[in-house]
Amino acid sequence: MRFLLAAGAFALGIAAAAAQQNPHQGHSMGGAAASPATTAYRAANMKMHKDMDVAYTGDADVDFMRSMIPHHQGAIDMAKVALQHGKDPAVRKLAQEVIAAQEREIAEMRAWLKARGAE
Repeated sequence: MRFLLAAGAFALGIAAAAAQQNPHQGHSMGGAAASPATTAYRAANMKMHKDMDVAYTGDADVDFMRSMIPHHQGAIDMAKVALQHGKDPAVRKLAQEVIAAQEREIAEMRAWLKARGAE
């Protein structure tokens, strides 16, 4: 019985520590949770993480390239959300730069993979 109480107290301590590190985890961000931008960011984030779950080959270089393509696409998708919903000129400018840079890098990664027959 003491073991169960100690284990429970330990688990609560870990949960409390985690909550202190990320106080928003598991909580709605007020009205932001229902905003179209938040919905779009969440969708882009979920797609990116799903697509990053690639079949690993054991080749660190190939696996890096294959994983980074959807990661960069996620950045593009989030930048497009910022352009669609954001208003700050500095954010919009950065979002446009992110799109251009990430598209260029995705093309480079795909070319690298193709040249090695690893696409």
